[in-house]
Amino acid sequence: MTMDIRYGGNPADIPGYDTERLRAEYLVEGHFAPGAQRFTYTHVDRMIVGGACPTAPLTFGDGADVGTPLFFDAREMGIANLGGPGVVTVDGQRFAMANRDILYVGRGTGSVTLESDDPAAPAWFYMNSVPAGADHPTRLITKAQAKVITMGDAARANVRSLAMYIHPEVAPSCLLLMGITDPAPGSIWNTMPPHLHERRMEAYCYFDMAAQDRVVHLMGRPDQTRHLIVASGDIVLSPAWSIHMGAGTGPYAFVWGMTGENQAYTDVSPVNIADLR
Repeated sequence: MTMDIRYGGNPADIPGYDTERLRAEYLVEGHFAPGAQRFTYTHVDRMIVGGACPTAPLTFGDGADVGTPLFFDAREMGIANLGGPGVVTVDGQRFAMANRDILYVGRGTGSVTLESDDPAAPAWFYMNSVPAGADHPTRLITKAQAKVITMGDAARANVRSLAMYIHPEVAPSCLLLMGITDPAPGSIWNTMPPHLHERRMEAYCYFDMAAQDRVVHLMGRPDQTRHLIVASGDIVLSPAWSIHMGAGTGPYAFVWGMTGENQAYTDVSPVNIADLR
């Protein structure tokens, strides 16, 4: 287990960032290396994002990197499988996970083991972990059990389906929200119109993209926007002060994970597109 650290930043600093600095602060790359599990701890609401691509069983649970005896002593987690079928074992209980299933892992867990059914076509386990002050049972939410809503307008190329997995209406947690968004065929824009949620941060893991395709992820203050060029498997850290919207050069999907003051999904402040700079 490796743990990188990101400290976040003040929005007033963004105008001075070049591409390299912006990517170093807010883009997480290389978390799906075969045979490895890698984590990044951001001081933005203390979320941990992780990726694992097991070719043999990978286990974690030690809390040295988070200052507690065990990793889950004061944390909860969502684990999304974005690859081939696999198994997640939580304190001896095995959960078979197909593509686009998400497992909620509750506070107080001892250890987690990640495995692929076929090492030649491995699972891609993407993880979001946040501090938790309440106990909720570990639970598998399959793709079929997610609550799906559709939004957008084909004429504006932003039709998309949003699947809620770890959400009060589907599977409760302490503070973590997690789900998957898919733009419809022919649509390229996501999260449109852009918005801020002052009381929550968000992380995005883009996936299901062709090797040559990219997503242009727009971030920053509404009057000081910046962009990140994102490949499949890349993760974007989005502070509460930043807008988020993006457009792809080809088909893509992304996992969204949020934490903060509340779990009110509609607690957002829309931004008028004409006001962006």
